[in-house]
Amino acid sequence: MTEVAPSHPNVAAVVAAAQAQGLDIEVREFPEGTRTAKDAAAAIGVDVAQIVKSLAFQVDDRIVMALVSGPDRLDEAKLAAAAGGTRVGKADADAVRAATGYPIGGVPPFGHRSPLPTFVDHHLLAHDEIWAAAGTPRHVFAITPDDLVRLSGAPPADLVVG
Repeated sequence: MTEVAPSHPNVAAVVAAAQAQGLDIEVREFPEGTRTAKDAAAAIGVDVAQIVKSLAFQVDDRIVMALVSGPDRLDEAKLAAAAGGTRVGKADADAVRAATGYPIGGVPPFGHRSPLPTFVDHHLLAHDEIWAAAGTPRHVFAITPDDLVRLSGAPPADLVVG
């Protein structure tokens, strides 16, 4: 693990987005990668439930973000209902990058290219500290659940299977 000055443009954008909302984040780089929740948890040394998965889905005609805990599986119907839509499907990599400005595996929970409807599953909020992607599949940062909700503008919702 390496502490990182925001030299990568994606990381700099995430740091700036947090600072614009009054939060300084400490980004860490893991050269072996943090692309999946399991990879991230192993690299950081935390429980996989403390990893924020930022999932982009197409709900009707717009991209919507779902923030869920690492081991949980999104219930697409619940996301559609939370977003006030009916049709839902996973957004492809090009659509994710176009909407967020970031690649899959590095999408942060806030600081997207344009404002996106975002929802956070309530299970993710049960931890004192959680970890999210910082713009690339190698960069992550810690955040409290309260700050996650505040910076992402994501209302808590029931979004997962089970």
